[in-house]
This record gives sequence, C-alpha cells and structure tokens, in this order.
Amino acid sequence: MTQGKRISADIGDDALHAIREMGAAARLARSAAGEGQATAAARLGVHVQTIGRIEAGEPGVAVGHVLGLLALYGIGVRALLPEGR
Repeated sequence: MTQGKRISADIGDDALHAIREMGAAARLARSAAGEGQATAAARLGVHVQTIGRIEAGEPGVAVGHVLGLLALYGIGVRALLPEGR
C-alpha cells in the first residue's frame, strides 16, 4: 500500500478534493509558465517525481513541497480556521 492511499483513508472528502484542486492549479500554472516538471523540480529542489505526485493530487506529499510549488507560480493558499477561533 502506498503512503498516499493510507493517508487518503484517514482524511475527509473535502480535504482530498482540496489536495486534488491544488495539484491541478499547480499543473496549470506550471504549464502556463511554459515550464516542464523537470524545471519545476529543479527550482523547488525536489525530485521530478515529487512534482508529478503533487500535480496528481496525491495526499502523501509533504505540505511544504505543495505550498512551495504553488508559490513558485504565484499561487497563495490560506488556511480557514473553524468558526469560533
């Protein structure tokens, strides 16, 4: 069993959907910038497979890598706290 599959069993559908959306946004932004996965990986300092995993929406990728890739292409992410906090 891969790490991504194990994690996806432990989190809700909303979180999985958000992870997939972030991956899709990263892929679109990278493509719009005219860069390949290898270039993005070199810029972020990760293996090219990590870029593929992020863009595929795999939940087992380190959040720092996901946010870093998004930031490379000008996409910011904000956490929403539960009401009452």
